[in-house]
Amino acid sequence: TARGIEQAQNLHTLLHGVSFDLVLCSELERAQHTARLVLSDRQLPVQIIPELNEMFFGDWEMRHHRDLMQEDAENYSAWCNDWQHAIPTNGEGFQAFSQRVERFIARLSEFQHYQNILVVSHQGVLSLLIARLIGMPAEAMWHFRVDQGCWSAIDINQKFATLRILNSRAIGVENA
Repeated sequence: TARGIEQAQNLHTLLHGVSFDLVLCSELERAQHTARLVLSDRQLPVQIIPELNEMFFGDWEMRHHRDLMQEDAENYSAWCNDWQHAIPTNGEGFQAFSQRVERFIARLSEFQHYQNILVVSHQGVLSLLIARLIGMPAEAMWHFRVDQGCWSAIDINQKFATLRILNSRAIGVENA
């Protein structure tokens, strides 16, 4: 959207002073487009990581909850009552989604020799990633609202992570 493009361009300005060594991105086009806009004039390769894709809601994708209550009431009600175990019609359940993000976390050791990694993904993935990296259970992801058009920073030392910045709109600097 025009708003998303504007947000990504603002992030380009805010993060211009940060020397990223690597970019990891969801395979979804809008995330890749965001990464290109944020990087703009930098010549950094973008590594596509399917585990960073947002949760797939199947038949519910891009549908309003009022429509789901009318057209798929039984499944939608089951999901509302037990979102951790019920599965959206023809979609991905939270357990599968959570396991996928856990696979990404397990892969982080592959990137330990990089100093600054830019991760471009989606709100649910990022919220879950934050919760799990700082040792909280997956369902605690709801404690972390990740706003669009903002940047966050997580320091990872060995297997210990610290959420240093969440939802900043300030100019980013090295080791802020």
